[in-house]
Amino acid sequence: MPSVDYRSLAVDVLDKVGGEGNVASLTHCATRLRFKLKDVNKADKAAVERLPGVITVMEAGGQFQVVIGNNVSIAYAEIGQISKLTAEGTDAGGGKEEGSLLNRFIALVSSIFTPILWPLAGAGLLKAFLAMAAQFGWLDAAGTTYAILNAAGDGLFTFLPIFLAVNAAKRFKVNQFTSMAIAAALCYPAIVALASSPDPVTFFGIPVVMVTYTSSVIPIIVAVWLQSYLEHWLNKVLPSWLRNFTTPLLVLLIMVPLTLMTVGPVTSYAASAISSGIAWLFTTVPWLAGALMGGFWQVFVLFGLHWGFVPFMVNDYSTIGYSLLAGPLPAAVLAQAAATLAVLFKTKNTSLKELAGPSALSGFVAGITEPAIYGVTLRLKKPFYYGIAGGVVGGAIAAAGGSASSAFVFPSLLGLAAYMQQGSFVLQLIGTGTAIAIAFTLTMVLGFDDIPNEEAREPELIPAAPGAVEVSAPVSGAVVPLAEIKDKVFASGALGKGIGIVPSNGKVYAPFAGTVVTAFPTGHAFGIKSADGVEVLIHVGIDTVQLEGKGFAAAVTQGQVVEAGDLLATVDLDVVTAAGYDPTTIVVITNTAQFAAVLPAEGHQLTHGDTAIVIER
Repeated sequence: MPSVDYRSLAVDVLDKVGGEGNVASLTHCATRLRFKLKDVNKADKAAVERLPGVITVMEAGGQFQVVIGNNVSIAYAEIGQISKLTAEGTDAGGGKEEGSLLNRFIALVSSIFTPILWPLAGAGLLKAFLAMAAQFGWLDAAGTTYAILNAAGDGLFTFLPIFLAVNAAKRFKVNQFTSMAIAAALCYPAIVALASSPDPVTFFGIPVVMVTYTSSVIPIIVAVWLQSYLEHWLNKVLPSWLRNFTTPLLVLLIMVPLTLMTVGPVTSYAASAISSGIAWLFTTVPWLAGALMGGFWQVFVLFGLHWGFVPFMVNDYSTIGYSLLAGPLPAAVLAQAAATLAVLFKTKNTSLKELAGPSALSGFVAGITEPAIYGVTLRLKKPFYYGIAGGVVGGAIAAAGGSASSAFVFPSLLGLAAYMQQGSFVLQLIGTGTAIAIAFTLTMVLGFDDIPNEEAREPELIPAAPGAVEVSAPVSGAVVPLAEIKDKVFASGALGKGIGIVPSNGKVYAPFAGTVVTAFPTGHAFGIKSADGVEVLIHVGIDTVQLEGKGFAAAVTQGQVVEAGDLLATVDLDVVTAAGYDPTTIVVITNTAQFAAVLPAEGHQLTHGDTAIVIER
């Protein structure tokens, strides 16, 4: 396929499916963009198929599927640049939530906090700098200049429930302006005044326990969740001519008193109890609490569990003015950045150097370590462990001095300004510096197993063979001709020649030595490229992307080098079939056109490792 301008392709595809307004949701799998359209008749299927870069279009499972091939992630990212379809998650809140209670809680907090995370961090940093300016006498804390700048930094935190109400409404699919009205009532000056009044508060004679809701987190999220049940029910039972104004009226009439009387006090006390427990641990054995938080924080980030701590940190800022939980975090974050910096100096791999530089800078300056973890330290393993070791020691030192942040900031060099007001700032600096030194020194001295450059690795992956190349079966099972696979795109050969295998067990192995160029976190599809240019796509099951990883456990990550027979993933076939999906595993050579012939095995059983496809040059 000739070179494709994916930005132009994104514009054209979006236009020809009926525009952004016609898209209910957009996801992508290993090869195709999966649109759910509000009105499929507005989409011009033939026009989409004619676009350069589009292999074909198929409609299945209620989806308008645009097949792009291996570069589908690029096209998806470009659509995200020109629309809001991938930025906010157009499918948020839809469908049944899967996973454990903890996983669902993490996903909920993530979806609600992510859109305001950067403004929250920016406002927190402004508050930290203002506090530093007042402490050093650069600004008069009683002056009007300080008051104006403080309003700029503190406004978001004061009215945080209103901002959270918007995102919670999107998550639970309710009227966001009604949700904002509930939050505004909680932050209303007269209600805030009642919380500090010595006089009893009643509602039609019923006693009301008042708490402060400005800067609160949990009460409004629970209130909007309850609103979703009430609002959806009212929209069902009320006639259309009455619904538009009556539903918001009844929701406000019911939810504001209900939140003030039950939801608010219960959730506020529960959050305070958890915060008190955390404070007790940091007060009783601070070094242990700091070591655990400093050591495990990046592991939490790795699995997305760090979101579970955010509500409690924000609650601490609103109730006691600081968060002890955040004290060990600069050590944890900057240790990973230091390990990444050491990799930059030590690695001989050109592409790794190019990635390590900006990743380390991102960690040091912005406190964002995901690029460093996923692209560098975890990929090399040992530097990740060295970073954890630095976080353990540095976190223990910082927590021993009672260090805590006084504003919500990303733990970074810039964010250290937020740690000046609570506990020993000197011990915070010593702990952070120690963490950086440990991670950097261990990485430089003890080293790691470097990734060789592509040129040096080629002879080791596949011996030079002027004739045929054999691709082994990634799974054991019965062979199915590609044309008989129950997926029109694969069956047509549009993605390349290959075979299907009905697996007899849930183990998926690498069919040859090479580099994993595509590895979906859902574990259902992998793309591998050999050193001499053979590209294979292994797709486990038909439409199994819809399972969102349920039943799949990936064993490799993108960029990883594998040998023939290395485990790629483990699949629970019972979960796949019980959900109604065909487990047939497709193996296709995606650059078939570059070879003289691609000859799939036919008509028999295969055991993983057996020759499944022969490629002639």
